[in-house]
Amino acid sequence: MLLKTFGWSFAVTAIGLVAAVFYGGWQAFGIVAILSILEISLSFDNAVINAGILKKMNAFWQKIFLTVGVLIAVFGMRLVFPVVIVAISAQLGPIEAIDLSFNDPDRYKELVTDAHPSIAAFGGMFLLMIFLDFIFEDRDIQWLRWIERPLAKLGKVDMLSVCVALIVLLIAAMTVATHAHQHGGGHADKASTVMLSGIAGLITYLVVGGLSGFFENKLEEEEEREQEAEEEARKAGKPVSGVLLAGKAAFFMFLYLEVLDASFSFDGVIGAFAITNEIVLMALGLGIGAMYVRSLTVYLVRQGTLDDYVYLEHGAHYAIGALSVILLVTIRYEINEIITGLVGVVLIGWSFWSSVRRNKAIEASGGEGGGPDSKAEVSSGV
Repeated sequence: MLLKTFGWSFAVTAIGLVAAVFYGGWQAFGIVAILSILEISLSFDNAVINAGILKKMNAFWQKIFLTVGVLIAVFGMRLVFPVVIVAISAQLGPIEAIDLSFNDPDRYKELVTDAHPSIAAFGGMFLLMIFLDFIFEDRDIQWLRWIERPLAKLGKVDMLSVCVALIVLLIAAMTVATHAHQHGGGHADKASTVMLSGIAGLITYLVVGGLSGFFENKLEEEEEREQEAEEEARKAGKPVSGVLLAGKAAFFMFLYLEVLDASFSFDGVIGAFAITNEIVLMALGLGIGAMYVRSLTVYLVRQGTLDDYVYLEHGAHYAIGALSVILLVTIRYEINEIITGLVGVVLIGWSFWSSVRRNKAIEASGGEGGGPDSKAEVSSGV
């Protein structure tokens, strides 16, 4: 099972590391290995969120996610995306940008750094909306009940998540504007860039999420009819099969997954420049990491891990919230990418530990898990 799920990741790792040695010797080998670990640590929460969406899809779309999705993730976000950033920000052609990345890596890094505010604002707003929509929703199972209960009540207010996100964006833009004013302008236009990019991230979330939600709702109606048919089939002694997302619904959920992955990639791509300026090594390292994120996503789905460890999804969403705030803060202040990676790992590790305690409490009491008032959740201490 493990080899079947992670086989391609192991193969890509071997090929990538060998290619790194041929390209730049053992130093390049070490850089690619570090980048791979960085990408996996920064994107573990991405795998948990992806698994929550992917488990709703049928086998065909899961394969599409692992094939076409990998091509988009590895070549699109980890190789083409940095070049596109430079091309747009420096008003260069794609070929010129690629030439710059090979022949003048320092200038290339400088251009990407200049583009960071718009990247951080777009990605930060997209991820923040994911977190807010999760935290404002009333759920049967709650992890940090002292936070989630009152926020779920507030979430009954229409469009609250959008309002909060816009307030956060406004604060970020005003902070940039104040800093530019205090230092004699120069980058005063960054405030408007942050606003426009943040609004673009918000619109992207609303459009893609709205479309996927629309088709998912349509499918739920079909599922209800299918469940009635399944009940009749059971009574008649006929075999039944579960209903998973397919067709248009799965297509838009797939698009949602790709946009989500792109947003998670922003911090990894930008953080990679702190380790190397060479785009070949960057693509190899981040590409290997992206493969493991894909494999881990499928592993979580097939093992039913999210069903067994019910707080994992909560931890991943809190990690998303932390990452979105970190991205927005990096518009004005530098934050070490190691801190960014550790925040996600700690939150997900904590949620996993809480899930294990919950399962042990259920086993000890001989009860069933579920509602917010269950003994298991009381005993978890959260």
